[in-house]
Order: sequence, then C-alpha cells, then structure tokens
Amino acid sequence: MTAPRIVITGLGGICALGTNTPAIWEGMREGRSAIGPIDNPDLHDVKVRVGAQIDQLPDHGIDHRRLVTMDRFSLLAVIAAKEALAQSGYAVSQENTGRIGAVVGVGVCGWEAIEHSYRSILLEGKPRANIFSVPRAMPGAAAGQVSMNLGLRGPVFGATSACSSSNHAILAAADQIRLGRADMMLAGGTDAPLIYGILKGWEALRVLASETCRPFSADRQGLVLGEGAGMVVLETFEHAQARGATILAELAGGGMTADASDIVAPTVEGPTAAMQACLAEAGLSPEDVDYINAHGTGTKANDKIETEAIRRVFGKAADKLSVSSTKSVHAHCLGASGALEMIACVMAIREGIVPPTAGYRQADPDCDLDITPNVARRRPVRVALSNGFAFGGTNAVLAVKAVEKG
Repeated sequence: MTAPRIVITGLGGICALGTNTPAIWEGMREGRSAIGPIDNPDLHDVKVRVGAQIDQLPDHGIDHRRLVTMDRFSLLAVIAAKEALAQSGYAVSQENTGRIGAVVGVGVCGWEAIEHSYRSILLEGKPRANIFSVPRAMPGAAAGQVSMNLGLRGPVFGATSACSSSNHAILAAADQIRLGRADMMLAGGTDAPLIYGILKGWEALRVLASETCRPFSADRQGLVLGEGAGMVVLETFEHAQARGATILAELAGGGMTADASDIVAPTVEGPTAAMQACLAEAGLSPEDVDYINAHGTGTKANDKIETEAIRRVFGKAADKLSVSSTKSVHAHCLGASGALEMIACVMAIREGIVPPTAGYRQADPDCDLDITPNVARRRPVRVALSNGFAFGGTNAVLAVKAVEKG
C-alpha cells in the first residue's frame, strides 16, 4: 500500500528577525542579521552577551490566567502555532478536535522557571518555589500549551533531541497522520535560551562567537544563540485538496540516524547516512535537489564536517547545489532551528529565491560549496533539504518539494 502524501498548508514563526512568517522570510531573503547585544539585566557575569533576541512580542491575546502557567518557550510556540493554523484556513471544532494534534520539539526546557526557583530559594531565602514551576519547566509543556490554546485533542507530545528536535518533531507528526491517528498535525520547535544559566553552560563549551555567526567563512568564531519558535501544519494531500486548502509544499521524506560516537563531537558518517536515508525515503536522486539549508552553526568542526558529508552524498551534483545557513541571521535557536529553517526551505521553493549565508568574509578550502554568500540568489528550487545535526549525535534531515498534481 502506498503511503499517503504529506503536505504543508500552514507556516508560523517568531524569532529575532520578526514576529511572523512574512517578516522572518523577508529578513532571511535580505540577509539581514538580527544578531546583536542581548538586552537582559539578569545575565550577571556572563562574558559573551551576543545573541538573537526578540525585541517585542506581538499582541497574542492569551489570557493572564493561562499566561502565568507558561514559560517563554511555551508562549513562543503558541504564537507560532496560532499563525500556522490561521494560514492553513482550518477551523478547529468539536467535530474534528480529536483528529488534530501537535508535536513540539524542544532543545532545552523552561529554564526561566528553573532559574527563578533557584534564585528565589537559594539566594533570596524564600521557603517555596512558584506553584507553576514544574508545569512551566517541563519539556513537554510547549506541546501541551499549544493543544490547550488551540483546542487540539488528538496526539500531543514533545520531542527533544537537542538541535535536531524540530526535524524529529515534524517527522513524528507526519507519522501520526500516516498511521491514521490524526487527519492534521501541527509540528515544529521552540526554545528561549537567552538566560543566565544556559548562556553560562554554552560559554563553558567555548563554542560561542563573540561578535556574530559566520557559517562556512574561514574566519568563523563559533555559534550564536537565539530564541524563537516555528510551526508547520501537516495533512495528507487528499485531505488538503478536499477542503480547498492552499498547499505550500510537500514533505517528501526524512532521514534519521545516530552517530553513536561522541556527546558533542560530530562525525561525517552520521550526517551522511541521514541525508542518504532522506533521499531514499523521498525517492529522490542527488541531482533532484536544488537547495540545502545547512545545519551551518559557524563552528570550525560542524561546517567542515557538514561540507564533507554533503560532498559524500551528492558527489558531482554538489557543484550545482545552492547551500546556505540562515543561522547567520536568526542565530542558533536550538530546538526551534529546524522549524525556522523549514520556512526558508518552503519559501525558497515558492519564490525561487535561495536566502544567503550572511556575514561571509573569507573562503575556506574545507567548505568548498556554493554557500550563497551574503546575497540571495534567484533560481528554480524544486527540492530543498533541511539538515539538523545535534549534540548526542542525533541527526534528522527533511526533504520538501514543490507540489505536483495528482
């Protein structure tokens, strides 16, 4: 039996580039970096104070009684989910609510609540934590809050695999539809890591850039952290067609692998196998792919190894690929990264524009791909890949393509 085709009918996003998908795509397309000084008085002795911070949240209309139960990462997820569902044109009702669910990827958790509890109890001497500390902090809270705010009673759960969480969440959501457990799923990721404890942890790893993120550039210093959320609406092609929905792109397939090697150091073999598995599931050849939104973190190790993995998978076809890392403008939003980068992939297909890798200054012979330096490029994009590689060696690659009738 042929597996049903899964399509994307809604996009939602919020990050430092903008508070909705059109604004985010405009920033990506322009190569306009949203990386800058973090405006947070509670960073204490953090040395690296550069990040991609959301300046002001939009008017989200969430009631205060619900808002106090939500950490920032959950709030961002709900904002993105509302936008995605609105674009899909689907109204949740008592008749269909049990057939709609959500999977939300998270790289960290509600660290805002955790840090507040530590400080209030250990430093300020308060006798107890906030009553909502646990429901605000738990990694699955974002998925639960999306379901409560949108009234979704189908399969709802979180996915956590560090920086590949979004891609895993999208693939897991697609599986719920293929298995007949749901007719429609919201999926994506969220994170809000611009907090003292998280920044101190990343600072200790010595991979943070002091200025900005310059993926694939020989003078790259490392990654920059950002906050944000991204969501997509998934359904079958037949379901979308029957209700007259605008289909944005087709989720052609995915590949998931593990390095089984080192908790932080990447391998070439894991990402290579993930891209190969993705192409195989999607029924695509290397020559079919026009654009890769690279994991592209801006660290010396990642960019070199990702380049080698792409070369291994695509061979001579790699010379015709357009590659870019939009982390150069929205930074590394951890669990949200893959979902934000899905916006880049879908819109590249729809508009025939490859967003650039911003901040590029110097060629690196170890990164000898067409990484679309600094300026967007017009070209037909039939198929795009989104790479997600994470600490722990967990890899997830998605393929999206232009929709064919039939």
